[in-house]
Amino acid sequence: MSALFGLQLFPRWMALCLLFGLFLDLQTSASSSSGVRSSREDIATAFRPKQPPHIIFILTDDQGFNDIGYHSRDVRSPTLDKLASEGVRLENYYVQPLCTPSRSQLITGRYQIHTGLQHSIIRPRQPNCLPLDAVTLPQRLQEAGYSTHMVGKWHLGFYRKDCLPTRRGFHTYFGSLTGSVDYYTYGSCDGKSLCGFDLHEGESVAWGRAGKYSTHLYTQRVRKILATHDSSSQPLFIFLSLQAVHTPLNPPKEYIYPFRHMGNVPRRKYAAMVSIVDEAVRNITYALRKYGFYRNSVVIFSTDNGAQPLTGGSNWPLRGCKGTYWEGGIRGVGFVHSPLIRHRRRVSRALIHITDWYPTLVGLAGGNVSQYQGLDGFDVWPTISEGKESPRLEILHNIDPLHRCSQGSIKEGYGLWDTTVQAAIRVGDWKLLTGDPGYGDWVPPQVLTNFPSSWWNLERQTGGKRKSVWLFNVTGDPCERHDLAVHRPDVVKELLARLVLYNRTAIPVRYPPDDTRANPSLNGGAWRPWVGEDEEEENWDGIYYKRGKNRKRSFFKKFNLKIMSKQILDSSVI
Repeated sequence: MSALFGLQLFPRWMALCLLFGLFLDLQTSASSSSGVRSSREDIATAFRPKQPPHIIFILTDDQGFNDIGYHSRDVRSPTLDKLASEGVRLENYYVQPLCTPSRSQLITGRYQIHTGLQHSIIRPRQPNCLPLDAVTLPQRLQEAGYSTHMVGKWHLGFYRKDCLPTRRGFHTYFGSLTGSVDYYTYGSCDGKSLCGFDLHEGESVAWGRAGKYSTHLYTQRVRKILATHDSSSQPLFIFLSLQAVHTPLNPPKEYIYPFRHMGNVPRRKYAAMVSIVDEAVRNITYALRKYGFYRNSVVIFSTDNGAQPLTGGSNWPLRGCKGTYWEGGIRGVGFVHSPLIRHRRRVSRALIHITDWYPTLVGLAGGNVSQYQGLDGFDVWPTISEGKESPRLEILHNIDPLHRCSQGSIKEGYGLWDTTVQAAIRVGDWKLLTGDPGYGDWVPPQVLTNFPSSWWNLERQTGGKRKSVWLFNVTGDPCERHDLAVHRPDVVKELLARLVLYNRTAIPVRYPPDDTRANPSLNGGAWRPWVGEDEEEENWDGIYYKRGKNRKRSFFKKFNLKIMSKQILDSSVI
């Protein structure tokens, strides 16, 4: 058995990754030959819809790169496949590795270093939320005359009412405020014993709505919004933030049956949950046509981060998983479907990041994006609609000063950067990682009930010297198998210098300690705001809290002094 896996399957895996890289190169070459880079003037004069379009943004949770039909043989998503093939499929699209970071960047158009949410996620008991001074995407769309609605998972904080979706730009809200709930009971736990009910209608707890599978319940609400809104009187923005395909894996049994041939039970249930998402999107697009929205609509589909292979997901053939800065954690599944796209039925290899949706959608709504300060996103509608090159040259994946590893030093960062700090950046074809990027194995498709140990060991990073700096050409090596850090120190220095420049614009991390007043038992059995509207805000600027240790520490000034260097190299784009 060992010989079989070692001599036959392993080369096939390598061949798959090489073919994948070749596909990306060909797509990039085709895109590059189509024209020159779009300038700000190109964006300003690009083709725009005659009237503000209806916008439907569908965000799935923990859906991996290999968890959609057009990337995988074992997942069935005919509706998603069809919509993607008729629109523009995004194959160089990036999100963040966790829930809160992706949602915050979508809603604000800013990197995490500019919102104070660089570290981890917002947990249920933390007195933390999306910065109240940030003008959100739905608020901009309201200014443009849109009726705005959110359905599904929020996960951007709720400790005071000003943090709730209805206070951040949505006219209506129906969904869950925390990061994970039961699909039927809507119970949510922070730890094993601290649990509460989490389903909300506006700013009230929706006690009587439990019992229906959340994907079905949320789809029903979206269809109701479409049925009751006059498509000709006011443009509509719906943000459907699905809980699926996040754990727990408990889809209705009738959806599991078509996948009974799969030996791996988590993968079987996961595939069933993807099929329910596909069904939901089919029902929503049918409603768009039925109620007169479709001809002037833009449908965007995106995952929020990579999948967790241990619970049925797959990012194959990419490296890493949810919670990591390897490609498997941040290269997202996404597409745009719209009759308003000028050049449809194509695959785009243009570089796009989740922050780009903010200026893109505001621009489609008729807003003047150039007057908004502090955005990290770009208007990529000319890229999507007309096939022009992306105005984006680089992506700061993140700098998290609270996440440090035992390996690394400023010396290993050429005197520019402390490589114990978790950071990741992409500039052009190059991607640099420092610190601890997260679990870095390549996890093969989970189609068998049990895997021989030899199968796993073939793709595991075992032994050798522990590192704190990695460099990859992710255009030619999207599976991140060939670390070029030692061979291209010139590129490493360039990208480290970019990190230094970005870090100079960072604001302090906001990661406050848990508040005991958040306990659902003190709030009627539900997760809901627990800080009074008249209660003064505690100042946490420049302070962080280490979970599990009852201590605070001022760090940012010391960190910035240590990590910054006057030896800044030429920071021109590579």
